[in-house]
Parts: sequence; C-alpha cells; structure tokens
Amino acid sequence: MTITAAADGSALGNPGPAGWAWVIDDAQWRAGGWPRATNNQGELMAVLDLLHATAHRADEPLTVLCDSQYVINSVTQWMPGWKRRGWRKADGKPVLNRELLEALDEALQHRQVRFEWVKGHAGHPLNEAADLRARGAAEAFQAGRAPNQGPGIAGAADSPELSPQPGAAAPPTLF
Repeated sequence: MTITAAADGSALGNPGPAGWAWVIDDAQWRAGGWPRATNNQGELMAVLDLLHATAHRADEPLTVLCDSQYVINSVTQWMPGWKRRGWRKADGKPVLNRELLEALDEALQHRQVRFEWVKGHAGHPLNEAADLRARGAAEAFQAGRAPNQGPGIAGAADSPELSPQPGAAAPPTLF
C-alpha cells in the first residue's frame, strides 16, 4: 500500500522563524522548526523528516505531495548533476542547503518515492494541513515557544533531526 503525505515549510521573513511539517492524516503528522531559517530549508526538512519517520516502512511506496518546485526539482532533476560536480551548481557556485540535500540523498536510497506537485494555498486538504502545522511551528519559534511536534507515526524511530528548543542553533548551511 502506498503511503501518501504532504510536506511543507514556512518562514516568517526569509530568513526568519521557520517551521516544517508533514502530514499523512490527522493522527500521523509531525512538525518542527528553527528560530531562524529559510522557507526552502523548512521545505527540505519536512521531506527529510518524513523519510526518516517512514524508514521502518521502506518497503512501501511513498508519494510526497509538495508545493515546492525547489524541493521537487532538487531531488528529481538537479541532484545528480550537483553530485557529479562536487555539490556545485552549473555556474560553479556551491549548492545551497548542501547538508540537508546530502541527508535527503541518503534517505532516498533504496526507497520508492514519487514526488507530486500540488498548488499551495489552493485547498488541497493534506497540503493545507501541512502548511498550517509548519506555520504554527514558525509562529511558536517567533513567540519563543517550543512548537507542537505532533504524534509522529506509529513504529517510527525518532528522527535524528528533531527540532531544537527556542534559542537553539540554526539548521545546517543557513547562509
């Protein structure tokens, strides 16, 4: 059976307080964030945490609904070239968010993952749920509170990338 989940990120300012979230359904979701990060970092982290959370079900296909063309293009089109060039873009400049992208590359190994673009803020129920939780995490960091991390998924090991508490360090490769 295919697992279908939406993944989204949010930044209040870019960079600014940031959140990420993935949602399978109302009983299976998770969110987190950082005191200061970019929207793209939140988008990438949502997918990375989803992959970690579903690793115990790696034999099942995973469909990731995502409103970020950056994430989809990064993992489905651009990553092979970046890796060939030593994580450099075609213009020779370093790839931004390299640590998150390398972690995604590793987490995608031996997984059957399909990315599907959905238009953001257009009423797609799972995308709207992920957006709401990601924004809620960003707002929690803005207010100096820990975000509601959600229930996660039954049987999952804790992700190595759990959200820090307010005031903790920024995500990898911020600027």
